[in-house]
Amino acid sequence: MCNLYGNPLIRGFTTNPTLMRKAGISDYRAFAIEVLQSIPDRPISFEVFSDEFAEMEQQALTIARWGANVFAKIPVTNTRGESSIPLIRRLSNQKVKLNVTALMTLAQVEEVAEAMHSCPAGYISVFAGRIADTGRDPVPIMRDCVGILKKFSNLELIWASPRELLNVFQADAVGCHVITATNDILCKLHLVGKDLNEYSLDTVKMFRDDAVKAGFSITRQ
Repeated sequence: MCNLYGNPLIRGFTTNPTLMRKAGISDYRAFAIEVLQSIPDRPISFEVFSDEFAEMEQQALTIARWGANVFAKIPVTNTRGESSIPLIRRLSNQKVKLNVTALMTLAQVEEVAEAMHSCPAGYISVFAGRIADTGRDPVPIMRDCVGILKKFSNLELIWASPRELLNVFQADAVGCHVITATNDILCKLHLVGKDLNEYSLDTVKMFRDDAVKAGFSITRQ
């Protein structure tokens, strides 16, 4: 995150417990405070991890106090499938900046947006990549989400869980405000507009180089 802070293309950051666990983070608060000391002026979302709404609310209020650029990230439901809408409404009324995550349907977007109408600023994260994983085209869904949020000047739509660089262009084409991106995707930006014949040759060279490095041989039988 600190390395990407110097990249002018990166306008904000988000985390979730799964990513933090993969990164080996053991002290949630210490990690957050360290990051905020290095990144004080861009929006950063830290997610609650309780499954009980009362505790989730206390976690969100604590997270919100970590900095003016902090957004408390709330899942759209708990693990029992119970709606977070009442909690989202309470936190919005308390003027907590929110990032509501793991949405995948238009009905969820409509309901969450209404609950966030009094939020000082908020993100609605629709997991377009996971929608695509089910065989559905996320582009029409994300376009409709953009339409839903037009009447909410305090809210921005996030194209979450992208799977490929093309998703950046798709998100821009439908008017999505934000797209999250992993390092794997960002590392492909240099390929934008690359000549396809040249790219084909590069691919052939890669296969040949890897075969040589591996020491492969085929003995005639």
